Amino acid sequence: MSEMKPKKDEILQIDLGNGQARVLLCSSTGMAQECADIHGASPVAAAALGRLMTGAAMMGIMMKGEEESVTVTLKGDGPLGTLMAVADHGDVRACADDPTVTLPLREDGKLDVGGAVGHSGRMTVVRDLGNGKQYVGQSEIVSGEIAMDFANYFAVSEQQPSLVALGVRIHEGIVLQAGGILIQPLPGCPEEMIDQLELRSPMFADISRELTYGTLEELTEDWFRGLEPRILERTPIRYHCSCSRERMERALISLGRKELQSLIAEDRGAELSCHFCHRKHFFTTDQLREMLKRAEEKKQEPEGETDA
Repeated sequence: MSEMKPKKDEILQIDLGNGQARVLLCSSTGMAQECADIHGASPVAAAALGRLMTGAAMMGIMMKGEEESVTVTLKGDGPLGTLMAVADHGDVRACADDPTVTLPLREDGKLDVGGAVGHSGRMTVVRDLGNGKQYVGQSEIVSGEIAMDFANYFAVSEQQPSLVALGVRIHEGIVLQAGGILIQPLPGCPEEMIDQLELRSPMFADISRELTYGTLEELTEDWFRGLEPRILERTPIRYHCSCSRERMERALISLGRKELQSLIAEDRGAELSCHFCHRKHFFTTDQLREMLKRAEEKKQEPEGETDA
């Protein structure tokens, strides 16, 4: 394999053994860098956000409906506070309470992501089906290193054994490589396949370094030689925020009548900033009055009334 080949951000969906196991292999360097730039993230925060986004992106690819999305939240006891990533069909975005946190390197010279996230707390996954239905799963944070926390979530909340590796390599504020891998045995998977995957698991321990070499296709061939790897689908991924003025307006209306009236009384308007992209949206007092009027009119509409 050739060294330092540039890769576009994408996820490969790979079949092993003709339906015995599935693999999601992800390259997310550009996405991790854009997230770090938007939030002015420190190296350890950029690594944590990059890992979380990569895991969320792989989860999001498994959701098939056009309106479906997945939101992954890590609420640990570390200085980063709450981290959140949202993924829908290759569009991913993330934020943290304090992305400027800095910590000393670990004794092995690596970024202390676990210390920044915290070693205890809760991981919450919300799968939004886009039709008003949501499925919520939770598990305890077991390390704060994020990959192990994803694996624990799959085992505890979904009863799905999984091998997960996530990594972000950073040097002087530049994301050199980011990506991850998710491997899951499928129903009926023979013990021989599981044994082979366990034997190969050390190959993924330092996933960001491994991803530095070769294309995703080359890595697939190398890592899964003899297991009949077959690439089923490839999906481009990117850092993309879906915020809009309309969404911000709905957020203001959701505050309720009392809060809107209070903002109107102050007569200073309202400015909302998106957590994911930091775009600001300003609403004048007159616009707030119009929102309140529309909200009250909608509340007074008879139930079940439809247009002819």
